Amino acid sequence: MSDATAPDLFDQARTAFDRALQRNFKGLEYFSSSGPTLGASPKDLLIQRGTMNLYHYRPMSDEVYRVPLLLVMATTNRGYIFDMVPGQSLVEYLLKAGYDVFMLDWTPPRRDEKTLTLADYVLDFIPTAIARVQQETGEEDFSLVGYCFGGVLSILWAALNSQAPMKNLVCFTTPVDFSKMEMFQAWADKRFFDVDKLVDTFGNCPADYLYTAFDMLRPGARIAGNIRLLDNLWNDEFVKSFRMFDRWASDTLPLAGEYFRETTKKLMWDNQLHHGTMEVAGRPIDLSAITAPFLHVTAEHDHIVPSAASAPLIEKVGSTDKEQVTMKGGHVSLVAGGNAIKRLWPKLIDWLGERST
Repeated sequence: MSDATAPDLFDQARTAFDRALQRNFKGLEYFSSSGPTLGASPKDLLIQRGTMNLYHYRPMSDEVYRVPLLLVMATTNRGYIFDMVPGQSLVEYLLKAGYDVFMLDWTPPRRDEKTLTLADYVLDFIPTAIARVQQETGEEDFSLVGYCFGGVLSILWAALNSQAPMKNLVCFTTPVDFSKMEMFQAWADKRFFDVDKLVDTFGNCPADYLYTAFDMLRPGARIAGNIRLLDNLWNDEFVKSFRMFDRWASDTLPLAGEYFRETTKKLMWDNQLHHGTMEVAGRPIDLSAITAPFLHVTAEHDHIVPSAASAPLIEKVGSTDKEQVTMKGGHVSLVAGGNAIKRLWPKLIDWLGERST
């Protein structure tokens, strides 16, 4: 062994020993402490009705764009994915850029809310939230930003309200061709999955059922994630990030029974949105009726809403000012974390900035 090689090996061994020692101490700390506080940007609860919550975030800029912004979260998950921790919060980023930010978020439906349908979300919750945003700001114009199934609800509302003063419509990873969501198609196959029996038995679709369905999309991901956590317990930033995303991913919401039954049959089984045959409360959905400026962002490695499921949306929307962008990342890392900070967030700010005066 040469003299030049020995110090290198010694340094490597010392580094490995130090990290192993830190992993032991950090492991004890990990299991004895709670994770970081999420969703802590200052806000006011404007509406709390059933499963619907409308928040208004307090400004962080002296100058605010005239057009307010309403974020619409997917009904399966909590909205704090938009507001993780300071420095990693899309809400904070938007507020500091001068946007007046509202969010439509959801809580678990009660047993007596099992009869909520798609019409309740599209024809009641969303328009109620929009009316309150207009009341709070004194502005008729607004921008709507929907994530995943929050994007589906947003485009359904927009298609039925083409004359509304919607200034802009933005969707992240929003499915339109549900036949391309292959793993979901597998577990929701009507030959084996009795959605009527599930809803009639439980009332609401249990959160554990949905969590398992999401977990099945990448069956080895949780084990691999725990192995990475063990290897990186010495790294405080890695642990902090892991705890944030793991908590959010595990915080799955149950769905109102009739809403789940209806979306399963109309979207997963009959693919009505893609085929142009969908109705909400008897009113036909025509996506070409949407004419507001439209931005749709998809993720290159999205395992929940594959690009093939979301890509057709841009052609179906009737806007002349429309853009689809595919960015590196997955379904979650597209909107939160380091990847989002570098890619999606600046794009969203630039796109909206030209259209929010």
